[in-house]
Amino acid sequence: MSHTTALQQKIAFIGAGSIAESIFRGIIEKGIAIPENIFAVNRQSDERLEYVRDTYGIRATRHPQERDRSIREADIVVLNMKPKDAASGIAEIAHLLRPDQLIVSVIAGLSMETIQRFLGGTFPIARTMPNTSSTIGLGATGISFSGSVTPEQRSIALALFEAVGVVAVVDEHRLDIVTGVSGSGPAYIYYVMEAMISAGVEGGLSEESARQLTVQTVLGAAQMVKTTNELPGELRRKVTSPNGTTQAAIELLEENRVANSVSRAVLRAAERAREMGKALAEQS
Repeated sequence: MSHTTALQQKIAFIGAGSIAESIFRGIIEKGIAIPENIFAVNRQSDERLEYVRDTYGIRATRHPQERDRSIREADIVVLNMKPKDAASGIAEIAHLLRPDQLIVSVIAGLSMETIQRFLGGTFPIARTMPNTSSTIGLGATGISFSGSVTPEQRSIALALFEAVGVVAVVDEHRLDIVTGVSGSGPAYIYYVMEAMISAGVEGGLSEESARQLTVQTVLGAAQMVKTTNELPGELRRKVTSPNGTTQAAIELLEENRVANSVSRAVLRAAERAREMGKALAEQS
């Protein structure tokens, strides 16, 4: 997609939380959109809107007339409210929307079918599952498209999320497992890091040294997989000498079925995403 096409697009963010902020920061920095074409509205906080206005130069207000006009004029409307506010939040703006506007949803668990029902019509929809690492430009996002999304809208939606990390296009029913793998995934890594730091301190390291060594180890391991393009299992075998320290540690992890627990945790998160989606679909 050429930037000249994207620069003409007007984008309205409904909800100005951290994921929305990461997207408009990314697209402004990469020249995909200009600040004057980005509008944000938040239900509660004028302070938050003032912050994003001052920081990024975008338009942000809760003033009803300007809000309504900006949503009407937008080419892309990004739904970024909390799941509990989805039904009422979407109903509030439905009358302002046109059938040719691209609706981008960043709401966990909310199916395209449910969004269409809340909107009371058929719209082109890109449903996404980003993760919190998007806030530092290292996000992992799963994205699905409804049938009426045009090739141009598809490329624009991809550009929005490529501005904050990597994007995988998947069928909508696979977004629950994307939630389990990458949506909730950072927390599993933080959990392991907490345990590593804690053991380092227990073994006599200062908290600062344990933290520094753990953070760099996780960063280095991820970068090794990315740079070498080798399978994690292959890299693990390379650092596991027979009867050495790593083998002793891995044997303990295997005895405790840690790999099985991690797999089950991923699948449980996916199952929970499905449960949340069903509950959202039952909202009026």
